[in-house]
Amino acid sequence: MNDDTQIDSSTSDREIVLTRLFDAPRELVFRAWSSPEHLARWWGPDGFTTTTHEMQFQPGGVWRYMMHGPDGTDYPNKIAYRDIVEPETIVYDHSDDGNGPIHFQVTATFASEGVQTRLTMRLVFPTAEARDYVVREHGAIEGGRQTLARLAAYLEQK
Repeated sequence: MNDDTQIDSSTSDREIVLTRLFDAPRELVFRAWSSPEHLARWWGPDGFTTTTHEMQFQPGGVWRYMMHGPDGTDYPNKIAYRDIVEPETIVYDHSDDGNGPIHFQVTATFASEGVQTRLTMRLVFPTAEARDYVVREHGAIEGGRQTLARLAAYLEQK
């Protein structure tokens, strides 16, 4: 796997953009996002595990899951899928537990580059302060890098 995770510093003050090139075909990288069985193997930063409670991978569907931190803390999450174009794009809204406000919207794009795939994740927050908070208090950029590194390791096994 090629670890060229990057942050696009030219984006607006409300965004985080993560990019990584994977040594895997686009269909395989996309498929790793499509089911609880795949996601349980790589989703989240180092030391985290994920338990899926509900998942409908389709526009209008939701994925409710619990992330379990290495310190034993549980983090409820909800993803509401807005758009899915296989194997090109996934657009979703993310919130903590589905009862609160949407914290950010993600557009994940999967681009073929020969036998490799470039994944770009654009996270857009409602305000610059919201973006800065998750970076400062939750290590969002490093957590994103670690999550994509875990995906790379998972794809190596496929």
